Amino acid sequence: METPLASVLPWCSFSSFLLLACGTLVAALLGVAHRLGLFYQLMHKVDRTSARHGGENVAAVLRAHGVRFLFTLVGGHISPLLVACEKLGIRVVDTRHEVTAVFAADAVARLTGTVGVAAVTAGPGLTNTVTAVKNAQMAQSPLLLLGGAAATLLQNRGALQAIDQMSLFQPLCKFCASVQRVRDIVPTLRAAMAAAQSGTPGPVFVELPIDLLYPYFMVQKEMTPAKPAKGLIARGTSWYLRNHLAQVFAGAWEPQPEGPLPLDIPQASPQQVQRCVEILSRAKRPLMVLGSQALLPPTPACTLQTAVETLGVPCFLGGMARGLLGRNHPLHIRQNRSAALRKADVIVLAGAVCDFRLSYGRVLNRRSKVLIVNRNRKEMLLNSDVFWKPEEAVQGDVGSFVLKLAEGLQGHTWAPDWVEELREADRQKEQTFREKAAMPVAQHLNPVRVLQLVEDTLPDNAILVVDGGDFVGSAAHLVQPRGPLRWLDPGAFGTLGVGAGFALGAKLCRPDAEVWCLFGDGAFGYSLIEFDTFVRHKIPVVALIGNDAGWTQISREQVPSLGSNVACSLAYTDYHKAAMGLGARGLLLSRENEDQVVKVLHDAQQQCREGHPVVVNILIGRTDFRDGSIAV
Repeated sequence: METPLASVLPWCSFSSFLLLACGTLVAALLGVAHRLGLFYQLMHKVDRTSARHGGENVAAVLRAHGVRFLFTLVGGHISPLLVACEKLGIRVVDTRHEVTAVFAADAVARLTGTVGVAAVTAGPGLTNTVTAVKNAQMAQSPLLLLGGAAATLLQNRGALQAIDQMSLFQPLCKFCASVQRVRDIVPTLRAAMAAAQSGTPGPVFVELPIDLLYPYFMVQKEMTPAKPAKGLIARGTSWYLRNHLAQVFAGAWEPQPEGPLPLDIPQASPQQVQRCVEILSRAKRPLMVLGSQALLPPTPACTLQTAVETLGVPCFLGGMARGLLGRNHPLHIRQNRSAALRKADVIVLAGAVCDFRLSYGRVLNRRSKVLIVNRNRKEMLLNSDVFWKPEEAVQGDVGSFVLKLAEGLQGHTWAPDWVEELREADRQKEQTFREKAAMPVAQHLNPVRVLQLVEDTLPDNAILVVDGGDFVGSAAHLVQPRGPLRWLDPGAFGTLGVGAGFALGAKLCRPDAEVWCLFGDGAFGYSLIEFDTFVRHKIPVVALIGNDAGWTQISREQVPSLGSNVACSLAYTDYHKAAMGLGARGLLLSRENEDQVVKVLHDAQQQCREGHPVVVNILIGRTDFRDGSIAV
């Protein structure tokens, strides 16, 4: 009977191995005396009958780092580490696409401040994750990707699913390593976990060849001949293979520290903080823009919230900082950001970057004094040589810097008319929204009105996951996160397809919260099959699909500028029925039940509370709400 190892990686017969080894045999024989000594030294350290395997070493490190979830799509290259994690109480959650596994790990990283972990099989399993890993890099999420690989002896020999994985991930990850010996698994993973969280957080990749993960006796059976070799070359090749095997497993189970290594988190100097305090203290119209980095550890969100309130500077919130001040806080300005930035005399960019989201810095008042703090120096100074200049550029942890700024300015107040001016602009914009919500839309529901009713229905414990273009862009103006770390969007990469993975990770991290996913109908196509995952793993979430039968965000610009709607049309597909076919619950909202929007939303909530994932297919029309809003 074929062994599991052989079924995954079709080991050659011994005669084939002989041919593979001949190329290296000559070099090996040159140091034969030394190597023989090493061989016998190593062999006595190898337990050749034990069922222990390298997957257990992986699981032990993950447990020591507090990892609770491992996301995966199963593959024979990585089966031992999945089984080992299950035995140690780490919940293994298998998805229907590898990219979803990485998106789910990303969500865990963002919501917990720890490292999210995904494991996928070699070759196409890993290439399927590239988009999600790049998204995590740009969103600065600490994420560990574990990848299977061909056996150490068969790399670069044309083995099943064997490609140069290291070259693929080195541009995407802060840390990449290919482990070549079982005893190196633990120190490599500890270093990877520390790298993921130190400095500017980001993804890391560790490649684990298949022969490191299976037990010694199984690998030995596939690699070495069952009968004694005859002939000089055959005996030499047999010796070479056994020697290689011994080196792979030598010292594999010797005790090693498994816990976290110290992290390197940059901090602003007292001199820099003091200069910023002095500049801000003289401001008449200060403004702060907080980005995702502000929510990174070690500063808890609640502590940062108190510091921002103490500081008293009106602020815009973006990325993971959305919801930091809850709903309707007087310091939180939601609309007209560009106009406000042009009026401010001192601007604090706390984890915010002058990329396309701030028009590359062009929206900043050139007469303003700009204070910027960021863990990443290159990102911090982006476009400062073209459109703007910092008065003070601080490379350090954002949350800690804001705390020190608030401490230095404690008791300082700013003129209330500045905040009132900004809030009045908010009120005027929101009145415009109400007027647009009241406008009739041909054939289908008005999306602005629908989103306002969603805003009225969301509970205080809701986590919002957003995945889409036009519908989600409208939601960013109309639907407010209920608190810190309760809004998950892809980030600067603008990736479609994050929805199911983010929702999966969010619900596992916060089982008591209601997880609401806002999808465009185009984006939902990436996530539909994962409702099978939600059903199998009993993960109840609510998905709202703004179904306008098209890639509307693209169509808004393509049609007027190029005169064609080519490739932008979809259909009013029955997504709710497709979800029902996967075992989820499905509901429909259309013009026919327009007066039942709130009731249907409450029905979705109730079914979710009963343990069912729910898809609400909302047939919407098109409005001019976002005309001219596309940024590239």
